[in-house]
Amino acid sequence: MQPAVRPTNPCFGSGPTAKRPGWSLSALEAALVGRSHRSSEGKARLGEVIALSRAVLGVPADYKVGIVPASDTGAYEMAMWSLLGARGVDILAWESFGEGWLTDATKQLKLPDLRALKAPYGRLPDLGEVDFERDVCFTWNGTTSGVRVPDGAWIPDDRRGLTLCDATSAAFAMELPWDKLDVVTYSWQKALGGEAQHGILVLSPRAVERLESHTPAWPLPKIFRMTKGGKLNEGIFKGETINTPSMLAVEDARDGLLWAESIGGLKGLVERTDANFQAVSDWTTTSEWIDFLAEAPETRSPTSICLKVKDPALASRPEAEQAAVLKAMTGTLAKMGVAQDIGSYRDAPPGLRLWGGATVEAADMAVLLPWLDWAYQEANAAVA
Repeated sequence: MQPAVRPTNPCFGSGPTAKRPGWSLSALEAALVGRSHRSSEGKARLGEVIALSRAVLGVPADYKVGIVPASDTGAYEMAMWSLLGARGVDILAWESFGEGWLTDATKQLKLPDLRALKAPYGRLPDLGEVDFERDVCFTWNGTTSGVRVPDGAWIPDDRRGLTLCDATSAAFAMELPWDKLDVVTYSWQKALGGEAQHGILVLSPRAVERLESHTPAWPLPKIFRMTKGGKLNEGIFKGETINTPSMLAVEDARDGLLWAESIGGLKGLVERTDANFQAVSDWTTTSEWIDFLAEAPETRSPTSICLKVKDPALASRPEAEQAAVLKAMTGTLAKMGVAQDIGSYRDAPPGLRLWGGATVEAADMAVLLPWLDWAYQEANAAVA
């Protein structure tokens, strides 16, 4: 039967994600609209967001944290263009964003000494094959596959290359081992539900040393330049942004960070994320039609929860027919105001993708799951 109760918030999409509980436009009333981001007040507000980000995530004091253009994509490409080329590079790709970094390295930067370690959707590459004499590029959490690295134990302390980690759907939802990571990037529109536009770039002392000692073989666009006269441009990491930021987006990020502090910081964020994931995990154990796309339990993402159809009657049919059923299902739920934006990513196998980050209420996730069962039965019958 059709469930009687709908989720309070139907936003289960994986980016931009649900706003924090209780959010309204009034949260942005203090935004410095109409003011210069280079004013003393503007710099202070940007600096506050940097300081709050450092505090909530537990970033080490000797790491640099900066606000940079163009979301996580801009932050990660900024790091690749500025840092790579001094050593050989290993790039890990098991979903679309990792594939994107691989494309950049091969077709844009045209790195001569490049190894690609790849795996299909649902799996990780063999982490034991990574050579840490080389620079290593990887995503911590595969946003489009729901597959994450289980921990940082595979990264040695005595590595000679740099580790460049795209953590955009992991930051504020999972513990990150900072001593294993030399570059970390993420965007505001993921785990804290912030408005899009800007990215965060975190650099270890080793990454700073590389910036100051290595000159890339290719020209750098202005928005990628992090040094002046061979030295790190410290202003970037104090709120003196390279280009003009949206102070509305900055205020929204500040609001999300203050909320994160109010619920216990990273510990509270992780607990809320884990509660959402546990609800979905328990549901899959009794379901006859759905399962995780990630094959190994320890690699299953608790934020971008990617699911595949296991019902033999549908799973044995061509992908186009599977996609048609799932499109009908997600369309019905969207029109009914039950769940928005939960279809799998366009490059991923047919399935569902539920955001389980801390801004989603566990009660809403629990209410959603019977609707998924109902909508699948309805859509499967209609398409059949």
